[in-house]
Amino acid sequence: MQFIVNNILPISIALLSGAMLLWSFFGNRIRGIREVDCIAALQFINHKNAVVLDVREDGEYKLGHILNSMQIPLGKLNERIGELEKHKEQPVVVVCRTGNRSAGACATLGKSGFGQAYSLTGGILAWQKANLPLRK
Repeated sequence: MQFIVNNILPISIALLSGAMLLWSFFGNRIRGIREVDCIAALQFINHKNAVVLDVREDGEYKLGHILNSMQIPLGKLNERIGELEKHKEQPVVVVCRTGNRSAGACATLGKSGFGQAYSLTGGILAWQKANLPLRK
């Protein structure tokens, strides 16, 4: 017990770090956000006619984006969600730079009745790392 009292700060930091690590692995699942890797995303796009929604800002999008993707910046998603209504029954693969913004966009889509919204794990960086094509 004396050890714990004397080392409360390092123990607290270790517990907090562990909780953050667990949240990074399981947080999206707990929030109900489904993730797909690049291979699964390609299968959705090629075989299930998935819509690719890029939620990056204009400058990021112009640097390179997935072919035929639709761009709606995350900050404007709520006001422009009507543009996606016709795709409500299709899978939607949501893309950002690293996968963080796309998870938030999937949560927004889910609240709006999109039952097949998927966040691309690792975002456009993972897409590039897998040597998949981008359009500029």
